[in-house]
Amino acid sequence: EEYERIARMVGDMLFLAKAEEHALAHATEAVELAREADALRDFYEALAEERGIRIQRTGEATVRGDRLMLRRAVSNLLSNALRHTPDGGRIALRIESAPDCVRLAVSNEGEPIAPDQLERIFERFHRASPRRDRHGEGAGLGLAITRSIVRAHGGEIAARSEGGVTTLSITLPKV
Repeated sequence: EEYERIARMVGDMLFLAKAEEHALAHATEAVELAREADALRDFYEALAEERGIRIQRTGEATVRGDRLMLRRAVSNLLSNALRHTPDGGRIALRIESAPDCVRLAVSNEGEPIAPDQLERIFERFHRASPRRDRHGEGAGLGLAITRSIVRAHGGEIAARSEGGVTTLSITLPKV
């Protein structure tokens, strides 16, 4: 298990190094975000059901990009939301199409993130607070990877945490 964890961390760090050098080669294909989100919801469903968490998806849109990279970004957001949602909670995945962009937002109930930490959560190895550290064995690279993927696709990622709900939003250009 430890070997697998270290191997994943090394792989993630190599991915981030390539992203920093703008060396992420990616395909350009039509990606149906609803289809990818539904497949990931199905993947995480057993874990969610075990904890009484509901995952709901609304909306749909298509973007151009690398399907596997975008799927990894959405998977990171869902995995993070599951880790920080209390038992019996809810995760909402919303896809919205605007005239010039597409937004995908993952919201979850749970412990809020302090305002001064919202931008830092996308940094490598950063934890928003020591209490949030207990929620998993991740190395703190998932959101940094997600930001790299989104930026490689010409998009942006943002975080908001208020009223007991944290939302991570990806905005991608509409092509």
